[in-house]
Amino acid sequence: MSFSSRFRTVTVVAAVLMAVSGLSLSAQDSAHRGRKYKPPPPTSRIEVTVVRDTDSKPIENASVIFHLDGDKGNMELKTNEDGKSVIDVLPIGSTMRLQILAKGYQTYGQDYKIDKSELAFGVRLKRPGEQYSIYKDHPQDEPKDDKGTDAPKTTPPPPADKPENSTPQPTSPQSKPQ
Repeated sequence: MSFSSRFRTVTVVAAVLMAVSGLSLSAQDSAHRGRKYKPPPPTSRIEVTVVRDTDSKPIENASVIFHLDGDKGNMELKTNEDGKSVIDVLPIGSTMRLQILAKGYQTYGQDYKIDKSELAFGVRLKRPGEQYSIYKDHPQDEPKDDKGTDAPKTTPPPPADKPENSTPQPTSPQSKPQ
C-alpha cells in the first residue's frame, strides 16, 4: 500500500470517528440544556348551562366563576345566548368552587370535584326572595309538636273582667309647697 492510499484511509477513518463522536456529543449537550420538560396534567372540559328557574329560559351574560382549591386567583367566563359557558383548562383531580352571578337573580355557589374528562352542570337561578320581616307571621315560625307537625294554636285567655264601677280617674300633678 502506498503512502497516499494509507493517508486517505486514515483520513476517512478519522472523519468517520469525528462524525460519530460529534453526534454523541450533540446528543449529550441537548439533554443537559435548559429545564426538563414536564407535560401538563390532563384537563377536563366543563360545560355550565344557566337557566331561569321559573321557565327554564337561558340567562345570557351571567358571570360563571371557577375558583380552584388552593389557587389565589379565579377564572371568569360569561354565558352566551344559549346560557352556556365552556372551559377546558381545569386539571382532573382538583376541587373547584363554581359561582354564578347574574343581575336580578340569587347568587349560586357550590363545590365540585373534577373527576372526569367531561363534566356538565345545569344551574337554575331564582329571583331574590322577599325580605324577611319581624312584623309579619311566617309559617316556618309556627310551633311544632313532638312529631314535627304544626302544634294547635293556643289563644291567650281573655283579660279578667273589670268591676263595673271602676273607671280610670285622671291624675293631676301634685302641687309642691314652695
